[in-house]
Amino acid sequence: MADLPDVPTLLDAAVSALGGTHREGQRTMADAVTDAVRRREHLVVQAGTGTGKSLAYLVPAVRHAMAEETTVVVSTATIALQNQLIERDLPRLAAALAPLLPREPTFAVLKGRRNYLCRNRLHAADHEAEDAELFDPRQLSALGRQVARLHEWAEETVTGDRDELAPGVGDLAWRQVSVGGNECMGARACPFGQECFAEFAREAARGVDVVVTNHAMLAIDMTQDGRLLPEHDTIVIDEAHELVDRATSVATATLTERAVATAAKRAGRLVEPGIGERLTECAEGLGLMLADAPEGRIDHIDDGLAGAVAAVRDAAAACVSAAGPATGEFDPDTASDRKMALAALEEVHDAAVRVLEAFGPPLRERTEVCWLTRSPSRPPSLSAAPLGVGGLLREKLFGDRTVVLTSATLALGGTFAPLAHQWGLGREAAQEAAERAERGLHPDPGPERAPDPDDDGPHRAAGEPRWRGLDVGSPFDHARSGILYVATHLPPPGRDGLAPACLDEIAELIEAADGRALGLFSSMRAAQQATEELRGRLEQPILCQGEDSTGQLVRAFAEEERSCLFGTLSLWQGVDVPGPSLQLVIVDRIPFPRPDDPLSSARQRAVSSHGGNGFMAVTATHAALLLAQGTGRLLRSTDDRGVIAVLDRRLATARYGGFLRASLPPYWGTTDPSVARAALRRLTGRTAPEPAAG
Repeated sequence: MADLPDVPTLLDAAVSALGGTHREGQRTMADAVTDAVRRREHLVVQAGTGTGKSLAYLVPAVRHAMAEETTVVVSTATIALQNQLIERDLPRLAAALAPLLPREPTFAVLKGRRNYLCRNRLHAADHEAEDAELFDPRQLSALGRQVARLHEWAEETVTGDRDELAPGVGDLAWRQVSVGGNECMGARACPFGQECFAEFAREAARGVDVVVTNHAMLAIDMTQDGRLLPEHDTIVIDEAHELVDRATSVATATLTERAVATAAKRAGRLVEPGIGERLTECAEGLGLMLADAPEGRIDHIDDGLAGAVAAVRDAAAACVSAAGPATGEFDPDTASDRKMALAALEEVHDAAVRVLEAFGPPLRERTEVCWLTRSPSRPPSLSAAPLGVGGLLREKLFGDRTVVLTSATLALGGTFAPLAHQWGLGREAAQEAAERAERGLHPDPGPERAPDPDDDGPHRAAGEPRWRGLDVGSPFDHARSGILYVATHLPPPGRDGLAPACLDEIAELIEAADGRALGLFSSMRAAQQATEELRGRLEQPILCQGEDSTGQLVRAFAEEERSCLFGTLSLWQGVDVPGPSLQLVIVDRIPFPRPDDPLSSARQRAVSSHGGNGFMAVTATHAALLLAQGTGRLLRSTDDRGVIAVLDRRLATARYGGFLRASLPPYWGTTDPSVARAALRRLTGRTAPEPAAG
């Protein structure tokens, strides 16, 4: 394309048009993204809150897409950021840059097929609800009302996107009117193929400059050899700290009695009764074995459970074989039933195979972990997941394209190495260059330079992608804006709930701050305990997660300055409340994963069995990431001030405490409770600082 303005010029125009502030970190990041795309080198960028990282990667992405007539993919972890990009950031950016470019930039959002209403399934839902016999009449009545709503919505919606349905419907109702990629019969065969919302979305994404998707869709695309996303040479992964968890979730196979029973029901329409009934019996047998199996990680599968899983595998395979190939006659209803049945059968068959194969190698050599989960509201489930997804990402993501990974939290313990290892990346280019220089070799062989045949030292393992890391800092002056208070005088956290001294500490801090507190707890039980015991002691209103939708609670917390909000995991990353409503963040304990968490415990053991430090590589890394995310709720604008109170003495006293503290911004630190309370009182202008304890 004809000469385009450079990225600094476009960034200046965008910032000015959008009424923003020019930030050094934003410009540094935009330059780095531009350079990475030019050099075909992967880039890891930590950009603190307030940097304006969305513009810092969107402006170079738009320019590259237009210059090379290609598409740039932007992947996010949360619906909130995805919607922000599509509904606010990209429309405003496109309008701001249009006067400087030959045409206005284009963009589209692309989600998994399951997110779009399927007209063919909607038609089928008229006749019967999936798994109808598995639910009581009250559930079916509610389900019927929701499906009726979906019928009405289908006549109004332009996109068929579930996220645009307000109020929403439950997962069970949505499953009646949607299909996964493996269940879709294809636009050519489908009687509603010309009206397919998912196909409309895919068509809209072809040829645009920027396609916004999510990490789950990205992971599915990787497992399907890139057949879902449009052709591209650059990917930006925002909220990159979530990539491993989302990829692991996509790569996890789950087996339940209900899933097998559903597959048997669908197969019953295609195969001889006896063959389908055999799979139904296997579903019942699996249910009996799962009911008796202990919850948690399974290192050695007993003969009974192994036999039940093997029976499911064989019966599902028999159903697939009996269904046979599609006939030459074209019947849309039959074709749809066949596709749905084969998808369900293959899913339970493949899950059974993965479970059984997970126990084949010796424990030290296994690459997958299995576990059983129980829930009061759901039947038991048997899952198999990979111990790591680094190999998948290295092979399928970091290939012949540029990948930019960014987030406010990526450097853990002061280095990108922990997350880079999980992503399947090796040592970064700067470290490699330094090592080569120490050995008297050329400091940077460059992306085009052939390997040195005389270099017999292992500076990069075979297949390791080339990358570099960059921390562009934050516009916040953390040492002046925030205090990190560690309550070293409190007893160590126990297993029996919050100690009385801990509750007293929380009460004193809230009184000093006059509310304005976000309580981040390690469990829902702890959040509820604190809520129940402190509501009677404090005049400030306390909101607790679970009493309303999280969105409603966050809005109420933001609107009432003196209120407090207590909760657990989703609040650690999902709260953005700038201003005086949030001046105190309370963390009850270091957020280590539960010792009995099957996946993290198996990963820790695997690292240790190969000579590594499993605790630091898995447990401490998990805690550092979540702690950085949670404490990052305090400062959301340059005018914010406040205190982070960690009620776990181990952050200051344990050997790993230095690693955790190095994962946080450079707050001013103290272990003196009177200093923390005095600072909170000054923020509210209520009283003079209290004297230090004698």
